[in-house]
Amino acid sequence: MLNRYPLWKNMMVIIVVAIGIFYSLPNFYGEDPAVQISGTRGVQADTTVLANVQQLLIKNHLDAKSISLNNGNILIRFKNTDTQLLAKDDIAQALGDNYSVALNLAPATPKWLANIGATPMKWGLDLRGGVRFLMQVDMNTVLKKHQQQLEDDLRVDLRKAHFQYRSIIPATDFSINIILTNPENLSDVKVLLHKKYPNIDIKEINNNQLTLTLSEKAFIEERNLAIEQNLNILRRRVEELGVAEPVIQRQGADRIVVELPGIQDTARAKEILGATATLEFHLVNHNANLEAAINGMVPADSEIKYDKNGRPVVLYRRAILGGEHITNANSGTDQNGRPDVNVTLDSKGGEIMAQATKLNLGKPMGTLYVEYKNSGKKDSFGKPILEKYEQVINVATIQSRFSNQFQITGIDSPAEAQNLAVLLRSGALTAPIQIVEERTVGPSLGAQNVAQGLKAGLWGLGITILFMLVYYRLFGLISDIALIANMVLLVGLMSLLPGATLTMPGIAGIVLSVGMSVDANVLIFERIKEEIRNGRSVQQAINEGYSGAFSSIFDANLTTILTCIVLYAIGTGPVKGFAVTLSLGVAISMFTAITGTRMLVNWIYGGKRVKKLSI
Repeated sequence: MLNRYPLWKNMMVIIVVAIGIFYSLPNFYGEDPAVQISGTRGVQADTTVLANVQQLLIKNHLDAKSISLNNGNILIRFKNTDTQLLAKDDIAQALGDNYSVALNLAPATPKWLANIGATPMKWGLDLRGGVRFLMQVDMNTVLKKHQQQLEDDLRVDLRKAHFQYRSIIPATDFSINIILTNPENLSDVKVLLHKKYPNIDIKEINNNQLTLTLSEKAFIEERNLAIEQNLNILRRRVEELGVAEPVIQRQGADRIVVELPGIQDTARAKEILGATATLEFHLVNHNANLEAAINGMVPADSEIKYDKNGRPVVLYRRAILGGEHITNANSGTDQNGRPDVNVTLDSKGGEIMAQATKLNLGKPMGTLYVEYKNSGKKDSFGKPILEKYEQVINVATIQSRFSNQFQITGIDSPAEAQNLAVLLRSGALTAPIQIVEERTVGPSLGAQNVAQGLKAGLWGLGITILFMLVYYRLFGLISDIALIANMVLLVGLMSLLPGATLTMPGIAGIVLSVGMSVDANVLIFERIKEEIRNGRSVQQAINEGYSGAFSSIFDANLTTILTCIVLYAIGTGPVKGFAVTLSLGVAISMFTAITGTRMLVNWIYGGKRVKKLSI
């Protein structure tokens, strides 16, 4: 029978719209001005801190909407921003430097909606306010690390191949000079090194000296790898901050942009993002003469480090394992009740550690803590110079073969263990980063943008609804219902998608999709009117109108979606926001304008004797 949908198709439309309504609802509840309290340097907020904060609020007559403690963080909601700002200042003064007190915005979503995973749309920095960091990756450290690794590898390779050398000396430009004992071995050594290191440029200085330099291609690969690894690590660190929908992306050759919407206080963000702590595991050179090492006579394959008490330890320069293989770290206590950190390695790290400990049973191994700190000095280009800080946390004898899980002991306090665990869990930066620009964006401009965007959207929606209602009458009302459903589904889908962020260009995309979403209905309705003028019956005209206009609607919307895909692929943040909202709006309109309106038309006219349409 013409113009009748089966039950399953009617139910599908109703269920999809219902789901869209449920998941768009959190956006109507707004957000509460809030103050977030979190510990610094490993300190965690507990019930004692919670009670002290509650007493402070009561004493200062600051009315809190709610206060909660979750995972060592306290979140206090307020009814207005004035109370929020006063409370933030009072709490920060009372708690001191051990706690970070930050302004935030907390979703006011009811618990029953939160239980089904319904959350409001994520707003971008231009709408919500927040902080923006521009970070510079220190490539000199990457090149220095590569140079040290290459130096160690060259010593091993030349010894294995039985080529004698006088010295292997690293140069200031990150190249390495090799001086051979026998000049007649020069050509054979070059062949060996070309085969072993294809990405290294080898230059012959004289008949017994070679200079090895990283090629341009290899340098670009090293830089790209360092940037990508740091991007992934920064994303994990931002998760520790609990920021909703941050923007973390590369800018230029060696810079990274981090935008944290909703964060108005930069202290905690800078502490986590800029931290460069990691661990390295080295075997202790117990054969080295400690007195001679202190006086500068350190073996070529070793280096001298110091523990927290200033005692020297001679470690082999080559690390068994680095922090990049650490996948998880949790603070705890050992069997003697002293603080420790339980470390979990990835599969590759577990294999390396198991093999190293198997071959070195009974030998001492040191855990080296490495961190890069700002020295307060600047180079000739005005960039801050980072200083490498190293400390031997502990030295322990390898009693048995390690697996991918083990403990680090010798830590002074539970707070220090907690802070170390957080940094290791979020990942060790491949190269140190410096914050070269810091910007705090206030929410006032964002509120103005939202108000103007909402006003433009409502005007566009209102004019479109009025036009369709006047021009197409009952069919216009049906298209208006579909248009409203389109907006609801778009908001619901934007709230559901984890990677979708609403920005000012995104609002422009939504406004544009309002007009474009009725294009399909205009094509269908005009086709129905044309079929009626050609003498078709009402039922046949409706059927032909929908089936005949489908190809035109599909082609028109497909070209728009393809354009949005290109914009998303090659565009930056604002352009991507526009592309996402426009493509989603157009795609949803194909469902609401074709399937949704057809269902309503079928309910009204399907299977009935109708002589005239209200169109």
